[in-house]
Order: sequence, then structure tokens, then C-alpha cells
Amino acid sequence: MQSFLQMKLLQQSSNVKLINLTTLMKTSALLLALPISILANFSLRASADSTASIVLSTKCQGGYNINIWRNYTSGELLYRATNPNGNLSLGKGTTKATEGVRVYKFRNGIYEYWVWDGTLDNPQSGTLEVYKKNRILMKQACRKS
Repeated sequence: MQSFLQMKLLQQSSNVKLINLTTLMKTSALLLALPISILANFSLRASADSTASIVLSTKCQGGYNINIWRNYTSGELLYRATNPNGNLSLGKGTTKATEGVRVYKFRNGIYEYWVWDGTLDNPQSGTLEVYKKNRILMKQACRKS
């Protein structure tokens, strides 16, 4: 009878040790994962910049943030936009100086996105225009950021 009680006490103490070890492992994993995820988040942003240089960065009405990039090796123009409705990434852009203002154009199916770099009145402002089948859908005022 005494050995049975000793065995039960020994089993309970090993269960407590096992629970403590499990808790310790979970806590350690969490403490290790947190700084790794923070570092990974910052390094991913930096790696996106390593293949292209920013040409134009604008903030437009309606919450649109537009970035135009140029790929270092190919020279390809890239369009990156974030807005409340989602994100859009396009490539194969063209650029042209028109009336003293540069315009960047990108196509996505039947849609065209035009980003004007400045205006004749104010080089720090600009415009985002969206066309569908050559008809204007949206025009937003922008400012360089």
C-alpha cells in the first residue's frame, strides 16, 4: 500500500514537472518568435527596394498611395498602389513629358492608370487618373510624399 502511494506521488510530481517544462518551452518559443518576426518584417521591406529605385511617391485623395519604381536591371517602370479597396501592382509602364509635366501610364486589361508628376502650377502636386476603355472613371488630386 505504501509503495502504491509513493508511486502515485511520484507520478503526480513528474506530471507537474512535465507541465512546467511545457509551459517553459511555449514561453521560450514565443519570446524567440517575437523578435524574429519583427526583424523579418523590416528586412522584407528593405528587400523590395533592392531591385528597383523609387521614381515618384504620391498620396492622393480617397486614401490612394501611389509609388512608381524603376527596375535597376531592366529599366521597367512599376506601379504600386495601396488604397482602402486593396492593393494593385502593375509593370510595363511608359513615361512621357507632356506640356512640361511628366505622365506615367500603366495598363491592366481594359483599364489605364495615369499618374501625373506635378502640374504646371505646382510641381509638388499631381493627379491620378483611371480610364476604362478610354473613358475617365476617376480623377484624384495628389501631392508628392
